[in-house]
Amino acid sequence: MTKRMSGAEILIDALVQEGVDVMFGYPGGVVIPIFDVLYKNEDRIRFILSRHEQGAAHMADGYARSTGKVGVCLATSGPGATNLTTGIATAYLDSVPMVAITGQVRSSLIGSDAFQEADMVGITRSITKHNYLVDDIRSLPRIIKEAFYIARTGRPGPVLIDLPVDVSAGFLDDYVYPDSVDMRGYKPNVQGHSKQIHKVAEAFAEAQKPVIYAGGGIKLSGAWDELLELAEKTNTPVTATLLALGVFPQDHELFIGMPGMHGTQTANFALTECDLIVSIGARFDDRVTGDVNKFAPQAKIAHIDIDPAAISKIIKVDIPVVGDAKQTLQELIPMVAAREKNGWCHQISEWKKLYNVPFEQGSGSVIKPQYVVQRLSDLCPSDTFVATEVGQNQMWAAQYYTWRFPRQLMTSGGLGTMGYGLPAALGVQAANPGRTVINIAGDGSIQMNSQEWATAFVEKLPVKTFILNNEYLGMVRQWQQLFWERRYSSTCLKETPDCGRTCEKTGKPCDRMYVPDFVKLAEAYNCLGLRCSDPAKIDETIKQALAYDGPVVVEFIVEKEANVYPMVPAGKPINEMLEGDA
Repeated sequence: MTKRMSGAEILIDALVQEGVDVMFGYPGGVVIPIFDVLYKNEDRIRFILSRHEQGAAHMADGYARSTGKVGVCLATSGPGATNLTTGIATAYLDSVPMVAITGQVRSSLIGSDAFQEADMVGITRSITKHNYLVDDIRSLPRIIKEAFYIARTGRPGPVLIDLPVDVSAGFLDDYVYPDSVDMRGYKPNVQGHSKQIHKVAEAFAEAQKPVIYAGGGIKLSGAWDELLELAEKTNTPVTATLLALGVFPQDHELFIGMPGMHGTQTANFALTECDLIVSIGARFDDRVTGDVNKFAPQAKIAHIDIDPAAISKIIKVDIPVVGDAKQTLQELIPMVAAREKNGWCHQISEWKKLYNVPFEQGSGSVIKPQYVVQRLSDLCPSDTFVATEVGQNQMWAAQYYTWRFPRQLMTSGGLGTMGYGLPAALGVQAANPGRTVINIAGDGSIQMNSQEWATAFVEKLPVKTFILNNEYLGMVRQWQQLFWERRYSSTCLKETPDCGRTCEKTGKPCDRMYVPDFVKLAEAYNCLGLRCSDPAKIDETIKQALAYDGPVVVEFIVEKEANVYPMVPAGKPINEMLEGDA
């Protein structure tokens, strides 16, 4: 049955039909028609008003990563739309399903430099899986249907719909939402070629030192059970990328940790010494491979990925398999022969005994940031969702938190977006009411989107943020310490113009004022603010935060020059790791 509807009514009806229950955004002049329809449909879609459009995009991202559903964000034209772009790019690099809707000036004004006009199709062409400018209301239902289909299928990613105000305010007499999509130029190949899959099985049979390199594609396709079955049947060690942490049991004897720049020694040595790498849903990121010319020099490489463009893009592979990870593994597992443990497994065990040592706080009076993360992992409920900001806090979280389920971690892996964690955590909380959601942050990164604590309070999203305050932009400072002769250029957050070029307080306690006062800032947003500088009170502080029924900001004053180790210097082979004092 057809209906007469406005463009804005079509949009909201289509979102409901696509299963959207929460969306995030910020209003503006050209999207008032859409917000007017939202006002009348608040029982069908919960709209969460962010305090910045970037925050809205990250909220949609967190919602999508924690549920596997498509996240939706909405902004007005011009600056509202361009403020979404960092969040869209973050989702694009990490293959997150998202539909971003932007308002646009009236069609007749496009190209005239009208007030709040920006060419969003042009701007987002390289950071979206696809984008649309709707120039005819008759095409709007089809475009929305296609946008959701493209966002969630194949290698997921963000799709942008740019909607001129005359389209959203106009009317269509015979609206009906399509039941299906038929796009001649977009047919994702989910079924891997059987002959290629058989070659992978043969490679397993021939290998003496195999490694499975698991990426975010395992999570996206829901292939974690198949991954475990394959690893156990073949007794093959598994390394998981940052975006795949949680897809394999962390306490399993075959798990060897995260690979790459801040990966485990065991994972990096295994990738260097192995004779077979079976990559599943990973893209051989430069942070994983290090020097590509010296990466896995003795290994045959099989690469299973749904995106044909990802195969042999960075590392030339021997056995390409284009297909969905879950479907491909389901076909592969019956083909592989069971393998007994051999000397390779013994070598892996020896490396793990040597290098997988629990972190110790020690008897010092200064809090070690790694220890805080370790205690968070021990004290938070096992089903806690965790978001991180970007920098040292992100890597310590990856290294010292125990990942217990596949969609537990929300972090910006590809783009490395500072300011991601807090709004992403709010999106997770909106999608998962009743669950504990925490954000592990650095004092620099959290300031990029701290305005979203207002959203947390107003929308009753009780996210707990734990800030590791070392008074620096820590990861950049670490690079300056190790590779730039300790010249801390613009990384000290206490620095003022009268500090001078050579700071006598470098790495030592400094009595200059730190701004902001995070406890007062939290209280200004009506959140609970806590501060801890005593190692003996870490557990007590975490428990107090977790027990509070509302958003909490906890500031841990931590060691100023703690570093993330191991570390592979940029451009070096991954088995050449720096292993300084953490």
